Amino acid sequence: MNRTIRVDTLARVEGEGSLHIKLQGERVTDVKLRIFEPPRFFEALLKGRHFSEAADITARICGICPIAYQMSAIHAMERALGVHVHPSVRALRRLFYCGEWIESHALHVFMLHAPDFLGYPDAIAMAADHRAVVEQALRLKKAGNRIVQLLGGREIHPVSAVVGGFYKTPPKARLREMESELEWSLETARAAVKLVAGFEFPEFEQDYEFVALSHPEEYPLNEGRLVSNRGLNIDAAEYEDHFVEHHVKHSNALHSVVRGRGSYLVGPLARFNLNFERLPAVAREAAEQVGLKPPVRNPFRGIVVRAVELVFACAEALRLIREYEPPETPRAEVTARGGAGQAITEAPRGILYHRYALDAHGLILAAKIVPPTSQNQKRIEDDLREFAAQVAGWPLDEATWRCEQAVRNYDPCISCATHFLRVHVERE
Repeated sequence: MNRTIRVDTLARVEGEGSLHIKLQGERVTDVKLRIFEPPRFFEALLKGRHFSEAADITARICGICPIAYQMSAIHAMERALGVHVHPSVRALRRLFYCGEWIESHALHVFMLHAPDFLGYPDAIAMAADHRAVVEQALRLKKAGNRIVQLLGGREIHPVSAVVGGFYKTPPKARLREMESELEWSLETARAAVKLVAGFEFPEFEQDYEFVALSHPEEYPLNEGRLVSNRGLNIDAAEYEDHFVEHHVKHSNALHSVVRGRGSYLVGPLARFNLNFERLPAVAREAAEQVGLKPPVRNPFRGIVVRAVELVFACAEALRLIREYEPPETPRAEVTARGGAGQAITEAPRGILYHRYALDAHGLILAAKIVPPTSQNQKRIEDDLREFAAQVAGWPLDEATWRCEQAVRNYDPCISCATHFLRVHVERE
């Protein structure tokens, strides 16, 4: 029996897209994740702007992870301009990123993905039977938002980060005010690992090329070399020598691939598999207590890995707050000059690459931005091609539900909804 699973609208996501899977019996003949949101042309919009504007402009690309865009832009500009920041500023940036990871991972683990495994259409329905879990999730997210607000001036699209540091840095006492709430958050995140590890996961493993930053002394956020489990080990300046984007007819988002090899995976699974030993002891123990250790090749178990990273982000935020000493000045002196700079940071969903070329006055001549979802897009299609073959003979509702989960494994900038696929079947 031939049939086509067509998802006309991925509703209530950050972006507009659809899904098309064509089957001949149990064989998948075509998979397309269509992204039809009109391009916003941020790279072109940046041309002619002053280097100091890039962080605030690129932050508007995403309302969930604006800090990732700010940090990648700022690090790239600092490399182009030869700027070195104070160690306390470096620590604050790491704390800033922890706040974003906490709010983003809490949103995904509890509100977007957990209802799939517990059999609910959305978090609101789940709250009827699991009120305490939903309330804890909201409190966790609020803790992350509080860090972002304190360092960035506001929770959404923060405005304090700047090339060279921050416009303003907080006094030590202000950071210590968050300590007790983060202690609660850490214990709640540890409990979350146990909760989600008890979910039922489909038997589905893939031979991924994992790609993530790796730092010799810490779990990666802002800095490190780009590595993979297949021998990649490069500086950000070498990124475009090894990765290439190409356009496909069915998507306005470019597909990124490793030159000569194809699709790859970025995000929590990649970071966990490549940097497990760099996790703090409390996060490694949380993983080991539920039997989670590298390699993890089942994308459905990504929810457990995200919960482990939630433990990491809470623990790291606590460490940074307790060790923080304010810098003498909030930012380093910056002088405009011509040059080019590249940087990669770890957004909650995976690596985010920025490159800028500047003229002698510090105006942007060229810009390139490669977001995590673009890098994962072909890998999502590859996963769906394999997974759809497994569920092709299932009842339509159940197969659709599992395919929804397969997409949500990547947390592809889905901002609000959980049940976002509307499926129609055409029989040939």
